[in-house]
Amino acid sequence: MSEKTILVDKRDGIAILTLNRPPLNPLNKAVFSELNDIASVLDSDSEVKAVIITGSGDKAFAAGADITEMSNFSPLEMYEFNVLARAALANFENLGKPTIAAIRGLALGGGYELALTCDFRIAAENAKIGQPEINLGIIPGGGATQRLPRLIGAARAKELLYLGDTVDAATAKNYGMVNKVVPDAELTEYVEKLARKLASKPVVAMKIMKKTINTGLQIDLASATNLEIEGFVITFATEDRVEGISALLEKRKPNFLGK
Repeated sequence: MSEKTILVDKRDGIAILTLNRPPLNPLNKAVFSELNDIASVLDSDSEVKAVIITGSGDKAFAAGADITEMSNFSPLEMYEFNVLARAALANFENLGKPTIAAIRGLALGGGYELALTCDFRIAAENAKIGQPEINLGIIPGGGATQRLPRLIGAARAKELLYLGDTVDAATAKNYGMVNKVVPDAELTEYVEKLARKLASKPVVAMKIMKKTINTGLQIDLASATNLEIEGFVITFATEDRVEGISALLEKRKPNFLGK
């Protein structure tokens, strides 16, 4: 059996996914196939309440798609690869649990496109981020032309996509490409602390919150606010709402049970 391209470590309500193709963790068919399967499994795993994805080693989160594999694709094979990648990224993006990309080193092309599907992007100070596809005579195929403008605005996204330049962690934070930059040695501790905090929240409300935001970004404002109202009513009917309000009134920490 071939070695897994994504390692999964579950503990304390958190799943840590590690891209396992060092030193640069390029994304190939096997990675996307495994990511698709893992996302489906985690979505139904009641023990997992938050997910971290990172890369093995210190050199890269993921330095892009596997160019060696791609260079041998026929146009049909390239299309099939893109269909697989798109499905895996969408499945991971819509995972009903909060997700965090822990970015150390390079996050280029498809690597940053994977990070874009996460709810949070935390970068180490040594991170280098970019969409260099234009320099290869192609455009992104994993969603960057759509997700990046929605995240940081069309003007800034066009600057990055048209020029194909790589930016450092501080610039990425200034542009809104990452949520926070931390010292390299503190990245693991920081993202695990953030994941534990997210895992402590009521899981039903968290799942509905994420779905409402993700879906709402794709539709008109009136439809999106109607979706929000529907989600609010559902969460208002949960036991966790009763516990949350009771805990507030009783001045104690809530004990959410995910019901």
